[in-house]
Amino acid sequence: MFGSMQSGANAYAKVGIETGVAAASPHHLIVMLFDGALAALAIGLQHMKAGNIAGKGQAISKAIMIIDGGLRASLDKKVGGEIALSLDSLYEYMGGRLLLANLKNRPEIVEEVQRLLQDLKSAWDAIAPIPETAVPLPKAQAYDPPAPYTSQLAKA
Repeated sequence: MFGSMQSGANAYAKVGIETGVAAASPHHLIVMLFDGALAALAIGLQHMKAGNIAGKGQAISKAIMIIDGGLRASLDKKVGGEIALSLDSLYEYMGGRLLLANLKNRPEIVEEVQRLLQDLKSAWDAIAPIPETAVPLPKAQAYDPPAPYTSQLAKA
């Protein structure tokens, strides 16, 4: 009569993701793509090590789709110039390596792509825009050591 608890949780998670995507800045959307690709690769590695061929193939295919259809497709080669062209080549390389890793069952290749993605994500995180609603921090005051402590007992 009613759906399973798992399907309800999946629907809830899907709504949460869709809401996050709708409210995200372009910068945060790219971070979400990196996170999704890295998560898919981690799952793919688990399946690979467990001998689950179908699960491995699905997870690695998902990572390839995120890299190619998300990260690579979001590049603006006209505006991005040489950096965008270099990233395009790197994403193409990653997709090819993951295809090989899937076909040959080579976890070290998946780990190579994970490292590349993590390096790119770290660089992307470093250039995160400062939210406009951020409250500015107060300016630091010059250090003024406190006066010597005088006990109330010493005065008595």
